[in-house]
Amino acid sequence: MLQRIITFFERYSFGVCTYLGEKFNISIAKIRLFFIYSSFLAVGFPLIFYVFAGIVLDIRNYVKKVRTRIMDL
Repeated sequence: MLQRIITFFERYSFGVCTYLGEKFNISIAKIRLFFIYSSFLAVGFPLIFYVFAGIVLDIRNYVKKVRTRIMDL
């Protein structure tokens, strides 16, 4: 059951932790733990940052896909 929950969040998350981990060469698990612990301490502010960063990353990926389709024409 726990593995199904973990798989669900990894599949449907925005990929913010993965992006930050690859960008700064830090373990993804450490970044996730940072978001979890800091959200308890800062009363949810990191979650707002996480959602905002996820939206920005989705828009970036969408723009890249559209740009490659336009270049293919």
